[in-house]
Amino acid sequence: MPTIQAAALWGGLLILQLFALSGVVVNRRRKHMVEFGDGGERDLICATRAFANAAEYIPAGMCGLILLAFLGAPALLIHAVGGTLFVGRVIHALGLLFQKGPSLGRSIGMILTWLALLVAAVSLIAWSIL
Repeated sequence: MPTIQAAALWGGLLILQLFALSGVVVNRRRKHMVEFGDGGERDLICATRAFANAAEYIPAGMCGLILLAFLGAPALLIHAVGGTLFVGRVIHALGLLFQKGPSLGRSIGMILTWLALLVAAVSLIAWSIL
């Protein structure tokens, strides 16, 4: 699989994750009859934060994947970064949506997210000076 296709695969999956998380927010707003914001409802606050946190980290990861592809990085690297980011974001969202307070899911999800972004950043720097 060419590198740009690998980046496109993970980009598509990450966009679907954002779409799914936005659906959770909408469903919880309907459940609590909240038009805007979170209405102080804990499960809606968690859903909103799960979406917002994904929206904060996914774009940087997708940019990294696309730039790596354009620089000619191996598809295996793009799959490793994309897969790690995707799994990290899923675990983090599940930790926010289904566990109260600090959770192992949130911690593992953030570690995987940071790992993916760090590998992408270091790889981009390395590929740009080679």
